Amino acid sequence: MISETKQRILDSAERLFAAHGVEATSLRTIIGDAKVNLAAIHYHYHSKEDLLEAVLMRRLEPVNQLRLEMLDLCGKKPGLEAVLEAFFAPALSIANDPMKGGRPFVRLMGRVIAEGDQLPRLVKEHFGVVLKRFMAALQLALPDLPQSELMWRMHFGIGAMAHTLRSCSEMELISGGLCDASDIDGLTRRLVSFVAAGFRA
Repeated sequence: MISETKQRILDSAERLFAAHGVEATSLRTIIGDAKVNLAAIHYHYHSKEDLLEAVLMRRLEPVNQLRLEMLDLCGKKPGLEAVLEAFFAPALSIANDPMKGGRPFVRLMGRVIAEGDQLPRLVKEHFGVVLKRFMAALQLALPDLPQSELMWRMHFGIGAMAHTLRSCSEMELISGGLCDASDIDGLTRRLVSFVAAGFRA
């Protein structure tokens, strides 16, 4: 069970990292927002990098678990769209669920994917099994595509997801309300369709 102090630190860090970026958010700012002292942060998290990792993994571990559960449902001969939906849908679904972090965390995910220097380490330490399973499923879905090409296209697909996570709400303003960013099912379908076309190109 997470302590109340750790919960406050994680909640404040998540909100501030999402709003201002990781580099622009100081530990002093987080301390003030969470109403804790510097010793509390250093006791629970040795650095801002460790704090960011804890913020991310609090939300992403359940996301990755759901991804693997959805991937299992794709069967032994998975279709491309089903595999992509299993990867994208759990991440996008966070947006409308405050209990999972809601839009602030979705925005933070987009920032970290697009800007984070720590991403390669985090992927290696926490996403290795997930990516291995998804790459194997993609190879089954597109057996004629070389593995190196599959990896490049997944890289581009993750980039599209990151941009969507970081700024999809801006589409409402840009489109004058024509595009509804709260329609997560529709957003997922559009992203899956777009990325699947890239895989098949």
